[in-house]
Amino acid sequence: MLASTAQMCRIARAHGFAVPAVNIVDSVSLRAVVAAAVDAESPAIIQVSVKTLRVMGIESITATFHEAAEKAPVPLAIHLDHCPDRAVISAVIAAGWSSVLFDASDRDLKAAIAETAEVAAEAHARGIDVESEIENIIGVEDGVGSDQAVHAYSTSMLVDAADRTGTDLLAPQLGTAHGMYKAEPVLLPDRVRDLLTQTDKPIVLHGGTGLQDDDYREFIAAGVSKINISTGLKHAYLDAARDYLTWAQANDRWDPLALFAAIGTGVQADIARYLPVFGSAGTAQLVEAGLK
Repeated sequence: MLASTAQMCRIARAHGFAVPAVNIVDSVSLRAVVAAAVDAESPAIIQVSVKTLRVMGIESITATFHEAAEKAPVPLAIHLDHCPDRAVISAVIAAGWSSVLFDASDRDLKAAIAETAEVAAEAHARGIDVESEIENIIGVEDGVGSDQAVHAYSTSMLVDAADRTGTDLLAPQLGTAHGMYKAEPVLLPDRVRDLLTQTDKPIVLHGGTGLQDDDYREFIAAGVSKINISTGLKHAYLDAARDYLTWAQANDRWDPLALFAAIGTGVQADIARYLPVFGSAGTAQLVEAGLK
């Protein structure tokens, strides 16, 4: 079933778990993530980067998602991740996706607030949720972002900006980073607690790949209700492709459809391991009841 991203996350926080939000790269990975959610009876958010959107096309992604969501007995949302491009945001809103992340972290605060407010007004007119990032989360993901801290604000400034813009979900810097960690991150779950003393908007954890299970649990206990996984899926996808192609070469078996099946199986297995850790496994009926 098609669900509101923000509403699912509010339900998740109320019940002490986080909704997995997974960046897909094609129809194979999209269906694999949905299959993992269905098997675990978990809600899930299908996330799409601007890079993936431009390769697959909005129409193709939208149709593939709706086909999967209509057949799936779990709540699902489709979300545009990290998009600084207003034209792309508008196109996705017109396509009726569940939510968008307007990434204004490359703008100064005044411009970030003004443009985020415009995006929120446009999205809300179509019943679409808006996630906001105005202080940048370290790392480059699919060509968007920076390896340097460009903008950083106090929690009170973030909450004030969210209130002024009408943002539905907040993506603050929490010590995580996009991509694989090259050093032990200094994580900031207390920043989540601080934010939630000032707002009831769902808090999003970016840079989820590479954390330890106890790190996820600590962030969820602090109040995070949406956790993003992107790099992990890419590694699972390419590892499965490599393993199959190695086998195919050794056995002289060249079947593209079998390759796609192997990739789907690998991605599904990798994503499935997060769902019990996030606490979302077995919550599909609870979330569905809360959405009604």
